[in-house]
Amino acid sequence: MTTDCNTEAGDLEFMRLALDLAKLSGAAGEVPVGAVLADAGGMLLAGSGNNTVSACDPTGHAEIRVLREAAARVGNYRLTGTTLYVTLEPCAMCAAAMVHARIERVVYGALDPKTGAIASRYRIGTDRELNHVFRVTGGVLAEECGAVLQDFFQKRR
Repeated sequence: MTTDCNTEAGDLEFMRLALDLAKLSGAAGEVPVGAVLADAGGMLLAGSGNNTVSACDPTGHAEIRVLREAAARVGNYRLTGTTLYVTLEPCAMCAAAMVHARIERVVYGALDPKTGAIASRYRIGTDRELNHVFRVTGGVLAEECGAVLQDFFQKRR
């Protein structure tokens, strides 16, 4: 298991960007999850929030949108050397896409005890049976990330 709580340079800054995108998604009526992808040099490659509702797209998760945008930008579906920052622990679909994209590291904020596929329910990113594994750092700005989700769902009830 390679999940840790050790932050690296730029983690807080990139997670704050992801949080801003989550808030924008929530304001648009989407589940407020945001994600950004940075290259090995710390350059922002892509950023997005969820758009499953507005796009009528079950794959419109922030992570998938970021992977698509970054792959188009760099001209390669392999996104080696990159770090993906996301406000909520990724689901199985998103975690599998990260494996296929060869992400180097995933940093998430809040745990998702129901559908989390990085640490909570499954460990897709660190499963040595798969053809690629990535490093995982969890709990970065977890309280803020969780609060955005809690506020969103409390208003909907």
